Amino acid sequence: AVLAAMVVAAATGFLSMLGASLIAAGMMVAAGCLSVSSARRSVDWEVLVVIAAAFGLSRALETTGAAAWLARSILGWCGESPWAALAAVYGVTMLFNAFVSNNAAAAIMFPIAVAAAKGLGVSVMPFVVGVMMAGSNDFATPMGYQTNLMVYGPGGYRFTDYLRLGGPLNLLLWATAVGIIPLVWGF
Repeated sequence: AVLAAMVVAAATGFLSMLGASLIAAGMMVAAGCLSVSSARRSVDWEVLVVIAAAFGLSRALETTGAAAWLARSILGWCGESPWAALAAVYGVTMLFNAFVSNNAAAAIMFPIAVAAAKGLGVSVMPFVVGVMMAGSNDFATPMGYQTNLMVYGPGGYRFTDYLRLGGPLNLLLWATAVGIIPLVWGF
C-alpha cells in the first residue's frame, strides 16, 4: 500500500519522486515494516560519498574554467563538427563510467558537454543525452555499473570476461547513440 501510494503520488505530480520516496520511507518505519537501524544499515554510504564528491568535482570543473578548457580541447580534436564533438563527449564519458560510478561520470562530464555545445553554438540537448546514455551503459568493466559488480563474484567471472564481451557492446552502443541522438534531438 505504501509503495502504491508513493508511485501514485509521484506519477500524478502531487509530490516529487524524492518527496514521495522520503515520505514512503518514513511511513515504512512508522508502520513497523522496517526498523530505523535496518534502514540506516541499508544506505550505501560509500556510494553516496562518491556521488557527492563527483558533484563537488563537477562544480569545481565548472567554476575554475577547467570544464571550458576541456571542452575547448575536445573541440580542438574534433574541429567544428558537432557529430565528432558528440562522439568525443560520449567516448570520454564512457571511459569515465568504466572506472567510476555512472552518476559520478555524468556529474563530471555534464559541464564539459554543455561547454562543448556552447562552444559550437549548437543545442546542448544532444550532448546532455549523450552523457546520459554513456553514463548509463557500461559493460566493459565489473565496476562500471552496480549490476555488473553484483554478478562478478557469484557468476565466477573474470575482469577480462567483461572487457572481451562488454567492450564490443560498449562500442556498438557508442556508434548507435552518436548516430541516432542528433536525429532525434537535433543540433
